[in-house]
Amino acid sequence: MTAKIAYDEIEVGTVLPAQTFPVTRATLVRYAGASGDFNPIHWNERFAKEVGLPDVIAHGMFTMAEAIRVVTDWVGDPGAVVEYGVRFTKPVVVPNDDQGALIEVSGKVGAKLDDNTVRVDLTAMSAGQKVLGMSRAVVRLA
Repeated sequence: MTAKIAYDEIEVGTVLPAQTFPVTRATLVRYAGASGDFNPIHWNERFAKEVGLPDVIAHGMFTMAEAIRVVTDWVGDPGAVVEYGVRFTKPVVVPNDDQGALIEVSGKVGAKLDDNTVRVDLTAMSAGQKVLGMSRAVVRLA
């Protein structure tokens, strides 16, 4: 696969399509099994509260993975992501109900770089709080 977005057609400030990702307790159990991260703060409400959390929280790497989907869906090629990093600022709290939580992600091109690459700045929110800080990806375009 190659990127479907042409470098010459992109301007600084280009807004990527925003997306919302639902997270339920079942999602967290499936992610724990796939990742091997069975830390009880991600599935056991009693334990999470005993260690000072408001409730079960989503895995940080899960949150990070959901956020980058805005970029990979936009560019059309996950392999076009050259670099990606975030700071974890707040946890995604996932209540034990049928709704769970939502991770709302938006992004825009923050800079045009060398070698047909751009820096995409992401904003990830849940329950009105920013859950990822300094969330940036460098992406190679066509």
